[in-house]
Amino acid sequence: MGMLSSLSKIYLHENYLGGLIPASIGNLSHLFHLFLNKNELSGEIPPEVGTLGSLGLLDLSDNNLSGVLPASIGNLSNLNYLYLYSNKLSGFIPSEIGMLEHLYTLQLPYNNLEGTIPASIGNLRSLTSLLLSNNNLNGTIPASIGNMRSLTSLALSNNNLTGTIPASIGNLTTSLTILILSYNKLIGTMPASLGNLRSLSVLSLTHNNLVGPIPPEMNNLTHLYSLQIPSNRLFGNLPQDVCLGGLLAFFSAFDNYFTGPIPKSLKNCSSLLRLRLERNQLSGNISGAFGTHPHLNYMDLSDNELHGELSWAWEQFNNLSALKISGNKITGEIPAALGKATHLQVLDLSSNQLVGGIPKELGNLKLIELALNDNKLSGDIPFNVASLSDLERLGLAANNFSATILKQLGKCSKLIFLNMSKNRFAGSIPAEMGSLQSLQSLDLGWNSLMGDITPEIGQLQRLEVLDLSHNMLSGLIPTSFSRLQSLTRVDVSYNKLEGPIPDIKAFREAPFEAIRNNKNLCGNATGLEACAALMKNKIVHNKAPKVVIFTVIPLLGSLLGLIVGFFIFLQSRRNKRLMETPQSVRWCPDWELCYADIIEATEEFNSRYCIGTGGYGVVYKAVLPSEQVLAVKKFHQTPEVEMTSLKAFRSEIDVLMGIRHRNIVKLYGFCFHAKHSFLVYEFVERGSLRKVLNDEEQAVKMDWDKRLNLIKGVANALSYMHHDCSPPIIHRDISSNNVLLDSEYEAHVSDFGTARLLMPDSSNWTSFAGTFGYTAPGMIHQAIPEVVKAC
Repeated sequence: MGMLSSLSKIYLHENYLGGLIPASIGNLSHLFHLFLNKNELSGEIPPEVGTLGSLGLLDLSDNNLSGVLPASIGNLSNLNYLYLYSNKLSGFIPSEIGMLEHLYTLQLPYNNLEGTIPASIGNLRSLTSLLLSNNNLNGTIPASIGNMRSLTSLALSNNNLTGTIPASIGNLTTSLTILILSYNKLIGTMPASLGNLRSLSVLSLTHNNLVGPIPPEMNNLTHLYSLQIPSNRLFGNLPQDVCLGGLLAFFSAFDNYFTGPIPKSLKNCSSLLRLRLERNQLSGNISGAFGTHPHLNYMDLSDNELHGELSWAWEQFNNLSALKISGNKITGEIPAALGKATHLQVLDLSSNQLVGGIPKELGNLKLIELALNDNKLSGDIPFNVASLSDLERLGLAANNFSATILKQLGKCSKLIFLNMSKNRFAGSIPAEMGSLQSLQSLDLGWNSLMGDITPEIGQLQRLEVLDLSHNMLSGLIPTSFSRLQSLTRVDVSYNKLEGPIPDIKAFREAPFEAIRNNKNLCGNATGLEACAALMKNKIVHNKAPKVVIFTVIPLLGSLLGLIVGFFIFLQSRRNKRLMETPQSVRWCPDWELCYADIIEATEEFNSRYCIGTGGYGVVYKAVLPSEQVLAVKKFHQTPEVEMTSLKAFRSEIDVLMGIRHRNIVKLYGFCFHAKHSFLVYEFVERGSLRKVLNDEEQAVKMDWDKRLNLIKGVANALSYMHHDCSPPIIHRDISSNNVLLDSEYEAHVSDFGTARLLMPDSSNWTSFAGTFGYTAPGMIHQAIPEVVKAC
């Protein structure tokens, strides 16, 4: 290419050119236009470019060029347009850039340029566009910029510029239309000379350290389309004539210290699109502050000191998508006319002094967020508001709402955040809450809710925060809560709950304040008693009256024995065989079950209910009248054991029934009977891993993701048994037969065939190597005595 000395124009933009720009390009002495933008060029800009004396346009933007901007570029005396944006250029802007006296456009944004802006840049008297945004430039803005009387656009945002805004910028009285100095470290006040920029359309000073009031001269800017001055330390009144020219579309002044009223010129500013004045100290009556705004799309007046009532004129705001006036002193009722603002998606009126009810007309909207918390609202929640299908955030906390929580809330399938705390809601938690599958935060605390916690809440797999505190909830925490693996914070304090807490991290690591003041919670958490110890205390307490009974009965029995002893002797063997009352029973605290339930559900262990057979027992499927499905493992023969062994067995059963882990099959109880003895387990739908792998159709569905998840599940179960159980449990018989899969192919470790409760100070395996209840029934053959206890 370097040999084409007469070449005047090169158009190679928007291709996939890579590699370096050849130094030989400097031989093209007649080159006038060079377009290499939007390629994949890399390396440095060759200094030889500076020899292209005829060059009028150089566009190398949107490449991967690096290195410094060569000083030789100052030799391009005929250059009008220089585009180098969106590269990886570094180093300083060479002062030689000021030699390009015919330059109209200089665009260097989105690079890694550093150092100061050279004062020589003020020599570019013909320049109309100077864009240096998104670099690492520092130092002050040179006052010489005021000499560039043709400048229409000046953008220096997103750098590290310091110092004050030079008053000389006010010299650009008729030319400058765009001034963007946002996201720097500028200090001082806004110079009054900014009011001289009569053609200014866009002014952005966002996120600096500017202080002081807005100079009154700013009211002279009648062509303003966008005024952005947020995130500074400005104070005083906002310019009252900010929309005097009738062109203002974007006005942001949030995160400052402005006081006084909302500018009066905004009332009939029909051009307004977005208004953000939040987090100031604005005051005054809001009732008549706004008028006709047909194009207004977004308005935020939150966290000020505004008062008055909301106007019914809001129905005219047909394009309004977000209205935020939280954290003020607004009174009166929510106007039903808001229901006619058909594009409204976000409505935040929280932390005011609103009264009355929620107008049912809001149910006509397609709201994504509704925040009405911290007011004085009362009454019921309208049905159509409670069933807004697009709603993602609903805040109703700290009001006076009463009645019950509507089941229609279950239709808000996209709901992520729900806070109804600090009201007077009564009744129970509706089961329909379980339909909120996107919910991440649920707060129902500080109400008057009662009854059991609905187990459907356990279906909320994405739930991270759950607060049910300060209610009158009773009963057990549902076992379905063990599925809430995403839960990070929970509070169930000040209720009437009892029984074991779920075995998930959120409960285990919950502070005592989050579970305190309940009826009788137990489990592995700070301040709670272990469930096994709690059950033991209950048993000891229950035995107290039995001491008297077992003292008196033998005496009476001795007397009666003299009369009927011979008859009892003849009948004893027969009664032992035919007795229908179980002789030893253990059920979980939250289960009300008896021997007859199992016999009826399996038709006295009819073979048609058989789902598996082992060396020492048969497994049956039992469906209870409550539709609860159980797996019942019946021993082949009834063992005859000693009383001392039975006590140990029952103690271990208590421990095993206390295990609650999502990857361990739950043991619900044990029943020893003269005719039938069996264990009652959780039913796991798909059966053993071995069975699934031997079924071609099911095995195909076991993709690698499911298999990896299965392995993790088994590992989690073993880790729990080894490290979280007290005393630790060693399984000793992990196989495909002892890993069961549920409907989602989640692993559940079962059948502790050679498991052993290992005391923390012992690893002796010379003694019996099986845990009662999980060992093979044949190994219990010599361990269980007869103790009479009815279901």
